[in-house]
Amino acid sequence: MSVPPPPRRLADGRLPSRAELLAAPVRWRRPAVLGAAPQLPYEKAQEAATALGLTTVGRLLEHLPRDRREARTVAGLVPGEIATVVVEVRTITTRPVRRRGMKPLVEATVADETGPMKVVFFNQPWLQSKYPVGTRLVLHGEFEARNRFKVRSHAPTLEATASGDVVAHYPATEGLSSTQILALVRAHLAAAADADEPLPGLLRAAEQLPDRSAALVAAHVGDAEGGRRRLAFDELLLTQLAYLVRRRTRERAARATALDGPPTLTAPWLSEHLPFTPTGDQQRAIETLSGDLAREQPMQRLLMGEVGSGKTVVALHAMLRAVEHGTQAALMAPTETLAEQHFATLQALLGGWGELAVPVALLTGSTPAARKRDVLGRLADGQLAMVVGTHALIEEPVRFQRLTVAVVDEQHRFGVRQRAALDAKAGRAPDGTPFAPHVLHMTATPIPRTLALLGYGDLDVTVLRELPRGRKPIRTHVASGDRERARAYERIREELAAGRQAFVVCALVAESDALAARAATAEFERLRDGELRDHRVSLLHGQMRPAEKRAAMEAFARHESDVLVATTVIEVGIDVPNATVMLIENAERYGISQLHQLRGRVGRGEYESLCLLFGPKDAPRLSALAEHTDGFRLAEIDLELRGEGELIGTRQSGLASFRVAELPADADLLDRARRVAERLMDEDPELDDPVHVLLRDALHRSHPQLDAVPIPA
Repeated sequence: MSVPPPPRRLADGRLPSRAELLAAPVRWRRPAVLGAAPQLPYEKAQEAATALGLTTVGRLLEHLPRDRREARTVAGLVPGEIATVVVEVRTITTRPVRRRGMKPLVEATVADETGPMKVVFFNQPWLQSKYPVGTRLVLHGEFEARNRFKVRSHAPTLEATASGDVVAHYPATEGLSSTQILALVRAHLAAAADADEPLPGLLRAAEQLPDRSAALVAAHVGDAEGGRRRLAFDELLLTQLAYLVRRRTRERAARATALDGPPTLTAPWLSEHLPFTPTGDQQRAIETLSGDLAREQPMQRLLMGEVGSGKTVVALHAMLRAVEHGTQAALMAPTETLAEQHFATLQALLGGWGELAVPVALLTGSTPAARKRDVLGRLADGQLAMVVGTHALIEEPVRFQRLTVAVVDEQHRFGVRQRAALDAKAGRAPDGTPFAPHVLHMTATPIPRTLALLGYGDLDVTVLRELPRGRKPIRTHVASGDRERARAYERIREELAAGRQAFVVCALVAESDALAARAATAEFERLRDGELRDHRVSLLHGQMRPAEKRAAMEAFARHESDVLVATTVIEVGIDVPNATVMLIENAERYGISQLHQLRGRVGRGEYESLCLLFGPKDAPRLSALAEHTDGFRLAEIDLELRGEGELIGTRQSGLASFRVAELPADADLLDRARRVAERLMDEDPELDDPVHVLLRDALHRSHPQLDAVPIPA
């Protein structure tokens, strides 16, 4: 079915007369047409279409090509070439095959305006009746010698594609080939005219966007990229609107305690007891968070920053604001190791003064029963102002007298229900309205704006880029081969002789025949008895008992061992300023962000530090680490290298992947969509204006969870 060209009556700039306007045809959209099921020829094709999500005509038209190739003519084909042609059946017959078990061959003579050729279909004898003489076909396959065409996929079509036209190639699956999808799309393309237009005309004009119907057609048979980008903008806009609606709904559903009193505790802590002067970034973040905490709307903020940028200082200030108002604060970490490190860091930042003024406790799954009972009792009666822990904090026995500030570290490692359970610990007001704590989410992974808008679109974001004074950059080298390995151990020994310490990181705990990676246990024994036999070598990995892990880390921190051979259990939370060398085995097995986190375990003191990455020297990720120390730049490179394929895995649970948008390539569209979404929420937060009704309907169709109970961020 051919698609009529758009009307061009006013292209000459002439104003139409009243009579012309009255005589102009009026066509009302029929959106129900796009909700109908596409016409599929047989059951297997229907099953395949369902697997691809092509359950309606609308979904079919939104299934965009992944490639476009020039359609060939019969006369222009070259032997050995894989090509797509549009032809008409002139003759068609079946011929038996002597080989046992094989179905008869179907042979046909087909032709276009440039000439005929022979085609062969294997194991499909029914095609003789399905494709009678005169049927037009789209064929994709290999042109062989003697003017024969070996068909790989085929479908009937009403199109008459000429030489030089472009043929779309679609994501396909077994039972429904790209060629068949092409024919289906062409058969239903006229239905694009019935697509709803969710965007108001003024918005489209301001953003220079075509209408949705034209974009759907263009994505298949015209300006494919222009059409795709309009459809991608719709997807991204709806996602950002969903985030902002979810955030507004959550703020309305609960209220927080306004922590707006004088800084009786935080002011002297900052000026007299903090053992260093906060950086400019830290001071600005503290001021921003103090403003958030002073409101009755629950704070929802993401604090992200460079490795070693001092996020814990900012988080502790927020927790102390709760304490100086007579309420409680909690810090929840995803692992016992990280919780223990946070507990030790808070104690160090508070000092002896803090131990007397601000009681703080640790609560994890390994906390002894007697101590756990004591902690639970003091939390319930308000004696305990601050607690650090794992998911043990959200278990049923835990009761807070008045929880007003919650800090969630590495929040992407907690599920939605776990974070909601922490919210529920804040209790209810006398009138039954649920309280919500002010929540500060922290991540040690710098996140590009593109990922931040996708994974944290309903959070305010504060960034710490500035490193504490005196920090020296870490030199990073990619190494391979026995010669460079020998030099690496020599450098480690030089640092140890100067009184420093070193990490050796391995990908595995134990030896594996399946993976060519140095295992931590075997490497520990080898180094202890070999290259580092004159030094104290210790071992740390995630399969050790919590008490053993704690003892190994504390011994290394006290310089009772010189070299710590470890797995990635040291990725975050380890703070040993005396450690100046890190050697990472099989570095190509890690992602950029994880390598940057590991590297951040050195360079935390006043000494120059070194990171040695053992792996292929031509690996782009390793080259990026060697060239850059800025975690935000590395995150952008990581996004460019991974692309959309792996990006989905980094998103928050519940956020669907996109059918049309391609990230990071569409990062500019995402920024535009965010700006438009924010403007719409400011001007018409309920989307009640008649010009926004179709947009509101599209939003609730694409994000039905918005109609349910609001999900905590």
